[in-house]
Amino acid sequence: MGRSDAVRRRKATERVTAQDGRELDLQQYFPYRLARLAEQVSLAIAEVYSERFALSRQEWRVLAILGARAEIPTKEIGPLTTLDKMQVSRAVQGLEARGIGSRKHHPDDRRELIVALTPAGRALYRKIVPYALTRETELLSVLTGEEVKVLDRVMHKLSEALR
Repeated sequence: MGRSDAVRRRKATERVTAQDGRELDLQQYFPYRLARLAEQVSLAIAEVYSERFALSRQEWRVLAILGARAEIPTKEIGPLTTLDKMQVSRAVQGLEARGIGSRKHHPDDRRELIVALTPAGRALYRKIVPYALTRETELLSVLTGEEVKVLDRVMHKLSEALR
């Protein structure tokens, strides 16, 4: 099922729900609860990169993507980080201004920029990763090993259904 089919089905369900007189309890509404949880997790992780390393959320996401690659075209960063074009641009500019990232024009298309970490950026990435992984472990420690596996499967299943 394509994304447009899912959207149409969801809209049809919303119309039926609205017509049948039921009320929406926002605190129990799954999309809202998931968004709140995502924000809570994001803020908990932000303690690692924001307070200790003075990076914005967007800069951290770009840094994390670049840490796993030698370089990447800017147009590929957005889909990997859920950042829009402007957020990517600002994050890359911020990293570049601090000497953490660098940009160059693509050799075949001068409109496209290629981004990479500088040696200082690579060192910063290596410094942050252990803190980020420790924080992830702390967040997941309230779950059993089986619950972590189930959560991973559920997240993957929902993500695939929304493509």
